[in-house]
Amino acid sequence: MRIACGVEYDGSPFYGFQRQKQEPTVQQCLEEAISQVANHNVSIICSGRTDTGVSAALQVIHFDTQANRSVRQWLLGINSALPKDISVLWVKPVSEDFHARFAAISRSYQYRISNRPIRPALYRHYLTWVLKPLNHEWMHQAIQCLIGEHDFSAFRSSQCQSKQPVKTICKAVVKRSKDQVIINVTANGFLHHMIRNIAGTLIVIGKGEKPVAWMSEVLQSKDRKQAGMTAAASGLRFMSVDYPDKYNLPTLTDYES
Repeated sequence: MRIACGVEYDGSPFYGFQRQKQEPTVQQCLEEAISQVANHNVSIICSGRTDTGVSAALQVIHFDTQANRSVRQWLLGINSALPKDISVLWVKPVSEDFHARFAAISRSYQYRISNRPIRPALYRHYLTWVLKPLNHEWMHQAIQCLIGEHDFSAFRSSQCQSKQPVKTICKAVVKRSKDQVIINVTANGFLHHMIRNIAGTLIVIGKGEKPVAWMSEVLQSKDRKQAGMTAAASGLRFMSVDYPDKYNLPTLTDYES
């Protein structure tokens, strides 16, 4: 039997999603909790791995099991075995052809910037602070050139292992909400540090240090050295992942207050 789960987590205490030998990770905690409920060792697959310090509003995982448990037993059992930084939002049996990673149509990330004179204390683990005023309209104009299919080599990290730098961004928006500047991007896939490098480049434009047209120049250069600095992990959040309707999985809007 294949089971899919929707998971939210606070990434600040973890060394990313993927299991590591010594450091605590989200995958390790989930596999240990699920294995405890299943009464056998379980390995999970996620829709997209997140880096150290990156949180998720709705990550999707799947696992295979021979255990006969009700949805309620899975949900309550797993959550009772998880640390308070991780919660399973929903559990759903799925067909064998479902794959959390390969069945995904698109993924969405959000990057939040605190843009005020005083550094944030209350939400410092979930924001990046920029002191200098940012023009979010310039940033929004700049990011529009990234929509569509492009080679995003200029925004990938040197450690990126992806063999294909061409991705398709279908939505890219920058808006302001009071003293926060919020970047939302949806694409069919992402390269390592891609959103953080895009955010770092947008910050330069928002400060007025480079013109709006610079974003297009950076994209066309395919050279990471031409882009802005990598923005901090704290501002990044994995928001959601979309799948074909045939799987009928819950969405982020089902759990937003």
